[in-house]
Formats: sequence, C-alpha cells, structure tokens
Amino acid sequence: MTLFQPFPNYVWNLSVAIALENGGRIGEIMDIVDPLLAKAEAGEDAGTAEFMREWVAMGNKLMSLAEEDLERDRAFSAGEKLKRACIYFLTGERMQAHGSAGREETYAKALDCFQRGTSLAKDPVERVEIDYEGKPIAGLFHRAPVDGPAPTVVYCNGLDSMKEMLWLGGFAQALAKRGIHTLCVDQPGTGEALRLRGLPATPYSERWASKWVDWLEQQPQVDKNRLGMTGISLGGHYAPRAVAYEPRFASGAAWGANHNWREVQDKRMAREGENPVPHYWGHVYWVFGADGHEDFLAKSQNMNLNGHLERIKVPFLVTHGAQDRQISVEYAHQTYDQLINSPQRELKIFTPREGGVEHVGADNMSFGNDFIADWFAETLGGHTK
Repeated sequence: MTLFQPFPNYVWNLSVAIALENGGRIGEIMDIVDPLLAKAEAGEDAGTAEFMREWVAMGNKLMSLAEEDLERDRAFSAGEKLKRACIYFLTGERMQAHGSAGREETYAKALDCFQRGTSLAKDPVERVEIDYEGKPIAGLFHRAPVDGPAPTVVYCNGLDSMKEMLWLGGFAQALAKRGIHTLCVDQPGTGEALRLRGLPATPYSERWASKWVDWLEQQPQVDKNRLGMTGISLGGHYAPRAVAYEPRFASGAAWGANHNWREVQDKRMAREGENPVPHYWGHVYWVFGADGHEDFLAKSQNMNLNGHLERIKVPFLVTHGAQDRQISVEYAHQTYDQLINSPQRELKIFTPREGGVEHVGADNMSFGNDFIADWFAETLGGHTK
C-alpha cells in the first residue's frame, strides 16, 4: 500500500494524498474524512457534493481561527492557517462536476486565502499576470534568496491542478534553496485561465509558455540565458512540447511522462487505469472547451509527443513513478527514447525503495521535489549544497 487510503476508491484517496502533500495536517484531514467514509461506498462520482462540504467546513474553521490570531496581532500564525484553508478549499473544489453549486464561491475563497496567507506569512511569492490572446493569465513568482540575475524555472499544471497547489507542494521552495526562482503558472485549461477567463487547453503549449518567457526576459532578477521548464502530470506533455518549440529554454524536465495522452483516452474508454477526478469525461470536455465526446477527441488529437522530441537540443529529465496507476510507466521510456538530440538526457523511475511511486509522487512528493530541483541546479547553474 502506497497512498494513504481511507476510502474504498482511488480518486477520493488521491485527493486526500494531494492535500497531505500540499501541507494539510493529518488530524484535520481525518476530521474531514470520518464523516465521508459511508458516502465513499457509492463510488467516485456519487457523494462529491458532500465531499466538498466537509473540506469547505474545515477551510472555514481555519479562516475563523486565523481571524482570532489576527485579533492578537499574530500574523505568522494566521498566515499558516490560511494557507491550509486554501488547500482544503481547492481539494473540495477540484472534485466537483463542472457547474456544481458552490464551486465558484469555494474557488474564490481559495484564491483569497492563498494571497492573504502568503502575505501574512511573509513568503517570497507574488502574483503576476500577462496578456494571452487578449485575456490575463496568472502565475506565482517565487524569489530565491540570491543577489543579481538568477536561473528561473517555469512550472505548469497537469489536467486538474492549480498554481497554488504547485506552490504549496514545495517544489518552488526546493529550487529557491538551490538559488533558482520559480514561476508557477495557470496555463490555459487550468486554474484561473479556465475558471475565470474561459481559456481552454491547447496541445501547443509553446504558445503560452513563450509568452511567459517574454515576461521573464524583462525581469531584472532573472537570468534570461538560464531558463528551465517543467510540468506535473499532464505537464509531462506540456513541458517537453514547450521546450521542443521554444529555443530560449536551456533545460527541461517532466514530472510524470505523458507521452501520448490522446492514446490514454482510448484506455480510459476501455476502463484501463484510474481517473484523476470524478466526473472524468465532463471534466475533460470542460478543460478542452469541447461540445461532446467526438469534439473532445478531435481537440485532443495532437496531445502526443511523437515526432516532436527530436527538436529538443538541451538537457532533459524524464521522471515517473514505478507504480503509477493513471499513466503507464511505458510512456516515460517512450519520451526518453525519443530525446535523441538532447546532449544530456536522463530517465528516473521512482521505486518502492525510495517512494514517490504513485502518479507524480502523490504518495511522497519529496523525492520528486528534490531530484528535479537538483537536476535544474546542475543544468542551469544553481547549487546542490
């Protein structure tokens, strides 16, 4: 057993694991889980409204406790509680079907708690925006404690994560220790870009990644010649694709290979592999702005990396969990094998000996955080000690 598995279905357990890895506390999470145990027996789709209600209740309680801290001028304590409230709100929100009651309000609370929490805690992260196709898209820029221009890594979401989850997971902090800034982004199809701007996902990730590179090149604290790109889960398509078509990236990594995500949809239709969220088909239709199944399949047709990776001529790392129940480890080998022009390629499979064997390390993200951060330190000129 790898994931903490209080529920009888994978999707609900995955959400619990993500919340834990993003800074949730086991005691608070058990208080959330206990009232839901009977509800989970009905399957991953049923009971998701009740699922959100329990996570939101804990988030609301933490917001109230944070206000009590602030009444006593204890800003640091309040900030930590608000950051936990954020992840609990996001955990409940991401499990809902598109259009579910209370979803928009819960997401707004999560954004507010993150901004207030990180500000009160004096975390070195700031919200930034750029224009993409006439609409603003947002990122979180985490500064490393360095003087002068430093390397920077763009870190993107998968299918159902959000930039706040990326930051709360600890990767930006691992890079900062190594002298590298991080830009966590809500790309089209995720987070604010999808929920607030209506921007659907695109297979052609270089379109939005290049816009972020344009922005980074204008920042005095960024060394524009030492830029990296990585992504988690479906980011295992977006990051390699962006590095292949954006020559200003000097290094890249995939946290979870997603070499042929279009093919994965055929497997999902055949009920092979686990889903990342309930109401899966409705979710992917929303993400891709599709009218139905055939439209979704057409819009996701180019979600594969075959014929593209030979364009990568910079160092590139591929990682994957040996026991990933969503995306076959075979896709990691396919990505690695096609990096024929990378001057420094590496394949890292996380095994039971260390941990991080589940999908993108949901059982233990520390190994992925450190391994990928070390990779960028070594290939972009940071430090590992």
